[in-house]
Amino acid sequence: MSHSSSSSPHASSRDHAVAKPGVELILILGALTAFSPLTTDMYLPAFPAIATDLRVPSAAIQQTLALFFVGMAGGQLLYGPLSDRFGRIKPLLAGLLLYVVASIGCAIASTAASLTFWRLLQGLGGCSGIVMARAIVRDRFDATNAARVLSQLTLVMGIAPILAPFLGGQLLTLFGWRSIFWLLTAFGVACFFASAFRLKESWVGTRGAAHPITVVRTFGGVLSDWSFLIPALTVAFSQASMFTYIMASPNVFIQDYGVTPEHFGFFFGANALGLIGASQVNRALLKTHAPYSILHVSTLAAAAAGTLVAVMAWTGWGGLWGLAGSLFVLLTALGFVGANGTACALANQGKRAGSASALIGTMQFLFAALAGAAAAHMVLWSWVGTSLHAMGSVIALCALISCALHWTTVKSRTQVFKRWIGKITLFDNEFGS
Repeated sequence: MSHSSSSSPHASSRDHAVAKPGVELILILGALTAFSPLTTDMYLPAFPAIATDLRVPSAAIQQTLALFFVGMAGGQLLYGPLSDRFGRIKPLLAGLLLYVVASIGCAIASTAASLTFWRLLQGLGGCSGIVMARAIVRDRFDATNAARVLSQLTLVMGIAPILAPFLGGQLLTLFGWRSIFWLLTAFGVACFFASAFRLKESWVGTRGAAHPITVVRTFGGVLSDWSFLIPALTVAFSQASMFTYIMASPNVFIQDYGVTPEHFGFFFGANALGLIGASQVNRALLKTHAPYSILHVSTLAAAAAGTLVAVMAWTGWGGLWGLAGSLFVLLTALGFVGANGTACALANQGKRAGSASALIGTMQFLFAALAGAAAAHMVLWSWVGTSLHAMGSVIALCALISCALHWTTVKSRTQVFKRWIGKITLFDNEFGS
């Protein structure tokens, strides 16, 4: 299966783009892709305080995170077709405006129900930045250069999971939990003005139609394209592993391993550093290797690390530091999978890039929500035991499925498997007697 952008019917739309994007473009696009980690991670330390202030169980506050993911998943199906119809900038600005209004609503919410509602709208608005950033990269660059740019965006947005928990904790201590949402409001305003005045329209092709039937047909056409579907599913399952870790890690580290809340951020930040390191190594590898080839190794590494996480979770082998180390390897490997898988999925989509970008984002957040729900539900099963066991099981399953999906597209898979089987057979014949 070829991932060359030359086969794209709309490859010419990127001829106007510079080969090396400026720092300003990377910073703006990186900020747009950081809406999810910032809006998710910054208020995690405030869960108990919010529950106490609003006089509800902590489970009710956890639902606000679930509804945020629902908004992130569903909203991308809206922004994708709109961006193919009206260009990238106008839908982006509308989404950012909605995010700002929703953040203000969160800051002044007086009940858990109102906070949940505004969090849903936050997701609906914030996802516009993620969709448009990917679509703009696809508009401007071919598959290899797009993977390089996406790696740079990973570097920028990788800072968010490191700083967000610490910053949220400090704001909580100094000014209370509502200050977290006021800061997110300011972040949304800054992104709005940066996008309005410094980000140029990248879509120069024929505008697509916004009729619902046409939209459905466009989505159907994208999903029926195996050059999109398999890499997109590969990324979606890998991201499900990552989000399972994000949602379960507070309980695992704090309750199961006794890590203090103030030290939890160090473990969380270390894994974010792994993602940043992967993005920089990936940029160097892309000078000599195609994105599709890098997926060969990174999906295998993620599957191996995910399996190791499950083994450690169920056996206790390695203790805290063994688990933390295997999670670090997992998150680092996923840093390669995300950028390269996304670039491969979008490479041949041409005028459908906005819709394809939306589908990738929707699949990621939908699979993340399902994986998180599965891990939470497994804790209720008597034979599972703890959130540690559930986290390890779901992470391993998602990583293995991601790896299997990618390797079904390797053209030489039959020859590769035959060689492996041959080696095993020779090994057995020589040493099996």
